[in-house]
Amino acid sequence: MQGLQLLVAATLGWQHPVVAPHLIVAPVQAQAALGALDALGALDVLDALDALDTDEGRVLQDEQDPTDSLWRAAQRALNRADYQNAANLYGDLARRYPAAARAGDALYWAAFALYKNDNLDRARSLLVTQQQRYQKAATLRDGDALLARVQAALAKQGDGAAAEWIRRHAQPAADTGGTRGGNCPGEDDDDDLRVAALNGLLQMDATSALPILKKVLVKRDACSAGLRRKAVFIVSQKRGGETEDILLDVARNDPDSEVRQQAVFWLSQVGSDRAVTALDSILRTATDPELQDKAIFALSQIHQGRAGQILRDYAANERSPDEAREKAIFWLGQQHSPENAAFLRGLYAKLAGEELKEKVIFSLSQMGGADNGRWLMEIALNEREPVEMRKKALFWVGQTGGNLEQLAGLYDRMQNQEMKEQLIFVYSQRHEAAALDQLIRIAKTEQDKELRKKAIFWLGQSHDPRAAQVLLEIINP
Repeated sequence: MQGLQLLVAATLGWQHPVVAPHLIVAPVQAQAALGALDALGALDVLDALDALDTDEGRVLQDEQDPTDSLWRAAQRALNRADYQNAANLYGDLARRYPAAARAGDALYWAAFALYKNDNLDRARSLLVTQQQRYQKAATLRDGDALLARVQAALAKQGDGAAAEWIRRHAQPAADTGGTRGGNCPGEDDDDDLRVAALNGLLQMDATSALPILKKVLVKRDACSAGLRRKAVFIVSQKRGGETEDILLDVARNDPDSEVRQQAVFWLSQVGSDRAVTALDSILRTATDPELQDKAIFALSQIHQGRAGQILRDYAANERSPDEAREKAIFWLGQQHSPENAAFLRGLYAKLAGEELKEKVIFSLSQMGGADNGRWLMEIALNEREPVEMRKKALFWVGQTGGNLEQLAGLYDRMQNQEMKEQLIFVYSQRHEAAALDQLIRIAKTEQDKELRKKAIFWLGQSHDPRAAQVLLEIINP
């Protein structure tokens, strides 16, 4: 048994010795084959197994599950986006083996392929069959969500029964659970039938959808929090004054922190004066740090003067939490506006905490520009500044393409050992010949042994032939 056969045999024999005792191979062969398995990947191995031209390979598949061959062939067709063949193969599996463990899931995948091929009526029929006959199928919830999408697509085409189905399933449940079995929906239950129906209704008839969404969002019980989070997203996809009203109400009043956060995030897409006012109020009065973070981000995404001023005022407010101020400083730096740059340069001198100062240095480095570059260099040269701040400023001058001639001339002027070490690192990160010249000079002439060692280390990381020559000269003087 050689090559691909050895690979498959080793895999089956090693992983399933009871199922395939006649395929167990020597440990050394198995190790080599399993190494090849990692290189091939799971899908290739499945293809290899199908292509294995030995009787024992085919017999083994049949002994495991008579649906294996059909299932794998259908999977390959689906992966190739050959939806017609995929639908036929999955459908054939469900028809020929209705009692098989995979029959219910095969109906879902057949319907999915038909949906992708715009064969909506047939897809709906298969999904209804799955709901009626295969309540334990692993893809049952996926089937619920897909059925809602199919019904919405049919409703858009004028199918009255589909439109009625969407309206009926979009209605809020009378109980607090709203899921099969009466349990609360899980936080990550993205396949919730009602959510899919609501989304379909919004696309089909927004006028009818918004009142229903408002009914969902007026709920306040913990069990409906997951549904409310998804409803907020659906509402956000519809632009208009009523959307703004709903999001503002949720952001202020929903008892669930994550629901409020979602509403605050989507308010950033509204961007109106009312939204800015609400976000300002949330930022100043919220006690939930995550909600404050969302408000800061939302304001940073609204490109109008008042939103920027709110962030600047917040960043300058000494009574605000430092972590939230850091976030405001960061997002101000992402806007690349001269007004924000001037504000941050002025703010730096008023700050006491090093973390806030470091955030200002970083934000200004990300903005770029000659004025910010000069300011960073001034911080690096200012001996009254803490060494750590000077090092940070020097690092970002080097990273953002600061003037190399100016950087090269700094080394001899620097008196602080740590600053000299930082300069050596900065030179090592630059790709210009002049930066390598500086490292070579330090490696050859620096009197301080530790600094020479730093320069030699970084020369060793260089692939420049000149660096190799210098190192040889140092080794063999």
